[in-house]
Amino acid sequence: MKKLLLAIIVIAAGASMAVGAADRSNKTRVARDLSVFNALVKELQLNYVDTINSEKLMRTAIDAMLYQIDPYTEYFPVEDREELTSISSGQYGGIGAYIQHRNGTTIVSEPVYGAPAALAGVRHGDVILEVDGEDVTSFKEPDMVSKRLRGQPGTTVNVKVRRPYVEDSILRFDIMRKTISVNPLPYYGIDSTGVGYIRLTTFNEKSAGEVRDAVAEMKRDPALKGIVLDLRGNGGGLLESAVQIVGLFVPKGTEVVRTRGFEDKHLKIYKTTKQPLDLNIPLAVMTDGNTASASEIVAGALQDLDRAVVVGSRSYGKGLVQVARPLPYDGLLKVTVARYYIPSGRLIQAIDYSHRNPDGTPARIPDSLTKVWKTVHGREVRDGGGITPDVAVSDTSMNRLIYNVLADNWAFDFANRFRARNPEIADADTWVVDDSVFEDFKAFIDPDRFKYDRVSESGIDYLRKAAISEGYMNDSVAAQLDILAGLLHHDLGHDLDFNRKQLIPILDEEISQRYYTDGERVKRALRYDMEADTARAVILDQARYKELLKPRK
Repeated sequence: MKKLLLAIIVIAAGASMAVGAADRSNKTRVARDLSVFNALVKELQLNYVDTINSEKLMRTAIDAMLYQIDPYTEYFPVEDREELTSISSGQYGGIGAYIQHRNGTTIVSEPVYGAPAALAGVRHGDVILEVDGEDVTSFKEPDMVSKRLRGQPGTTVNVKVRRPYVEDSILRFDIMRKTISVNPLPYYGIDSTGVGYIRLTTFNEKSAGEVRDAVAEMKRDPALKGIVLDLRGNGGGLLESAVQIVGLFVPKGTEVVRTRGFEDKHLKIYKTTKQPLDLNIPLAVMTDGNTASASEIVAGALQDLDRAVVVGSRSYGKGLVQVARPLPYDGLLKVTVARYYIPSGRLIQAIDYSHRNPDGTPARIPDSLTKVWKTVHGREVRDGGGITPDVAVSDTSMNRLIYNVLADNWAFDFANRFRARNPEIADADTWVVDDSVFEDFKAFIDPDRFKYDRVSESGIDYLRKAAISEGYMNDSVAAQLDILAGLLHHDLGHDLDFNRKQLIPILDEEISQRYYTDGERVKRALRYDMEADTARAVILDQARYKELLKPRK
């Protein structure tokens, strides 16, 4: 069967390459390859010694073929169409909860406040055991569980879970599905310094309207000094939504992006179509490595137009445009048809999927091959690698101890126990991770199970080995190293105390997920957000803000 799958994949990939490269116009060869492929499948169905799961076989072939192109070109059979539709509409039928795979189990993550799952009593951290009587504990992908939880609004799904740190840990919930609306803007507001903040998490049909309403409301406050638009972690969405958001801050008729494809029909110029809300208010856009696609259009266009200062770290670099094309039997093909270019003329695509590294992974465009472009005011910007911020902020606070607290789920498990012991806590504006909570967390960690590389101890071990290999080890050196090892002996309690400043935000986030709304959690997270502090400082320092956007001769 492995040889059979390989044959299908090779032929499918060959057909793709014939269509997609220099032989695109050679219709005769394409027809020949498809004829061979059809005949091969027919022969296998009629003559192969074992029964063939043709549906699974064909899906494997299709996925393998599309993998050779780029990760954004995808096939959606009729049963998966809802997934694609929900991305653009921001709506789906389900219970309103994210699903994650953690430590070999499928867990409920962030049940949406006020949605069916939360109203039924499902909690963040519950381990899903069954869906409508089907054992899902062996499922390897959370999407397999999500598909079973989704369904027509008004229908009921029975979910069996195990709740950590409670006596009666096995619970069942009958949950009536409803239409779940994905809120693209969980929080906006003006802080005490007069800086407005907008957190945008996706670009769907509602995003532009939500941002417009938020900006309009904040502008009614005379204390408003500027706006921070936070696009960190925003993977994009609808291109039109991005154009509309840029249009809130630039003159009507301004070009935001243009797309160019293989054929002229994919050449399209997107310009703003409405009067802006404000052309002058100071604006900062925040980006990180997960800011992609439509988010990069907004950040890059506002940077190219010298309308905003970009703060944070370099964005992901996705400059490819997809459209949905209908297929037989109600399937859909989400296919890459063009690349998009922002106002300076630059392409921000960071990966060249037509070239592969020796290990088969797609090749990233090296910085040495990128080109320099100019913003409206003559500032230099580069293509080929996402959006580089005007003010770079790098968070280097994660050491080995912090990494292990996260990777081994110590904070996650502690928050589960905290929720089981504390049915209620103070409201989101007043509750804090105080000394008692932090000491409880320290006591929760079992030193015998908490394993992490201690840099100083590893360094001493390295010195011992180096002294031996180079002939310097003697009784005196060994004694001195023993003394040093004693002085640097690690105590877990000491290490946790030393890293308290980095651990508090982690504990705050985990515990907040179990009590507060999305908006309340975003607002709380701003207390510890160094990058947001930097963006705010840029807005408040008008001399620096103007200097960053100053025209270049």
